[in-house]
Amino acid sequence: MARRVVLDCDTGTDDAVAIMLAGLSAELELAAVTTVRGNVPVDVVTENTRRVLQLIGRSDVPVYEGAARPLERDDFPVPKAQLTGFEMHGTYLDLPPASGPPEDASATDFLITEARRHLADGSRFTLVATGPLTNVARAVRSFPPMTHAIDTIVVMGGGHAVSNVTAAAEFNLWADPEAAAEVLSAGFSDLLLVPLDATHRALLSRDDCSRLRAAGTPAGIASAQLVEQRIVGHDDSQPMAERGTAPVHDAVCVAALLDRRLLTTVEAHVDVETQGRLTVGRSVIDLHHRTGRKPNARVAVDASPVRLMAQLLNAFSSREPAPDGPVSR
Repeated sequence: MARRVVLDCDTGTDDAVAIMLAGLSAELELAAVTTVRGNVPVDVVTENTRRVLQLIGRSDVPVYEGAARPLERDDFPVPKAQLTGFEMHGTYLDLPPASGPPEDASATDFLITEARRHLADGSRFTLVATGPLTNVARAVRSFPPMTHAIDTIVVMGGGHAVSNVTAAAEFNLWADPEAAAEVLSAGFSDLLLVPLDATHRALLSRDDCSRLRAAGTPAGIASAQLVEQRIVGHDDSQPMAERGTAPVHDAVCVAALLDRRLLTTVEAHVDVETQGRLTVGRSVIDLHHRTGRKPNARVAVDASPVRLMAQLLNAFSSREPAPDGPVSR
């Protein structure tokens, strides 16, 4: 029986690869995608999400638009326009516009309805959150029993030794630190945190892109172009130790549901700084158990690029060839 999954995302480049992986993997039932402001404004996120689903023939998956601003703040800790340097997502993905409107219900309302349904019949679902955690925090605030309807929540965010938006913080947790702190303390029975420390270990290369493109499918071609876009962005502004490679953070989170050996994890207590002038949004990961606080997460500390590629190729090599066309921006 396929594992029922809901994705909560802010679709730019790596979210798009994650959506395709979830939507095409036989082991997963992609029940819905909820959208949140993050990489781009939420209306753009919603359109990008629907374009990706349409590309892979999964327009049947409903998309629910979510939060346009953080949980407590009027904007990011620093308006994104004032940040310098790193930007790779562009705005709209260069795919055909989606046909028809998104769902009428909000992302928060959908998450609560989904949780109630599962609690009523004694089942549970998996939530993969690859953007700011605003929608999830709002849903838990409105319906605390939601945590009992979720078997695993996978959160892409944070970093122990690695950051990307400030010297201290990773973007997803920094973009809404109050929401992230609430989600981490909400009492989920199994919270898997996938920080930059792990995703920066599962780097994809131009050779990997060639292998994806050779699959000859819509997802293979699109993912190759999106990863190549990420490689250019990283080489330009945040180069990896090996140039010509890039992380595809959100895809790692979905692939980890398909291959338990993809990630190496440790149990630790994780909190998020919400006040620090220099450290707002920083994930405080107590890897050495200095605080004595009970672990609230499984934290990924390593990830396998070989196993990530195996999952991408397995999912993206089983559909009909795609027409030619750009997908980069």
